[in-house]
Amino acid sequence: MTVLILTSEEDVTADMVVLRLGEAGVPVVRLDPADLTNGVALSGEYVQGACRGHLSAGGRLVSMNGLRSIWVRRPGDAAARAAQPSAWLTEESSQALYGMLRTTDARWMNHPDAARRARHKPWQLRLAQNSGLAVPATLITTFPQAAREFAERFPDLVVKPVSGAHPQEPPRAVPTSRVAPDTDFSAVAFGPTLLQRRVGKRADIRLTAVGDTLLAARKPADPDAHPDDVDVRFAPSVSPWLPAEVPPRVAEGVRRYMRGAELAYGAFDFAEDADGIWWFLECNQSGQFGFVEMDTGQPIAATIARWLAGGGDRDRRCAEGDRSAAS
Repeated sequence: MTVLILTSEEDVTADMVVLRLGEAGVPVVRLDPADLTNGVALSGEYVQGACRGHLSAGGRLVSMNGLRSIWVRRPGDAAARAAQPSAWLTEESSQALYGMLRTTDARWMNHPDAARRARHKPWQLRLAQNSGLAVPATLITTFPQAAREFAERFPDLVVKPVSGAHPQEPPRAVPTSRVAPDTDFSAVAFGPTLLQRRVGKRADIRLTAVGDTLLAARKPADPDAHPDDVDVRFAPSVSPWLPAEVPPRVAEGVRRYMRGAELAYGAFDFAEDADGIWWFLECNQSGQFGFVEMDTGQPIAATIARWLAGGGDRDRRCAEGDRSAAS
């Protein structure tokens, strides 16, 4: 039984998991859908109630019926590196690849449908509220007056993108920024704007959820940091990430969130305030974890590898179809 990893060749974070799977003797096939028709090939047959599919990459041929799990890490757009790429070829290749993979009984980390839904920030915020996690007061609006009224109620705000990274190549992270007190918010009318009450944090928290396993890391805030340095990704800091215990109520809320989102993996960002409350900021369904593992020594890659290696004994619908057709 093989683990299939869909990601780019340059994904060093995936390398960490491939290493752990190799140490455990678990077969792995790694490919980037961007290489379809240019080094990666596929075939699927549906005849007389049976379905058979195969993938070829790097000189290896694997049966889709032989997949135990699929890790959708950070794949490129299907057929993006084909000899003659086009939007039509990308759509055709994506439909073929992911449609075939959906017919298997492999476990997904994460299923494409769940991952697509989980990227929506408004949906995340509501699910976090329903899961019992503390969520800072937030407004997403194109009404300037609504933004002004929100700023009057919550004078200390930050602004962040609704969608995440800016869609350039390579994608560029857009920092969370503090809103100046004299902002008039007229520009809000030209695009959805996410405003959120700034949490006076004493630490940043990155919680990595792999199935039911929760691994949290904490980076203490610099007491001398400038108040405008609100984004841990860009703020200067000499403090390393340190292992942290997850408060029981947070653990319960995160597990409830994961079930509601139907995710097997999630990288949660929290801000810890002076009272020790962990405020939910977001959950990245394909977030990086290598930097946390390097600082803390937490076995995140090994935990992901164990999850991917599991579930290989379940019945498989297509395999059953093969046997029925042969009988």
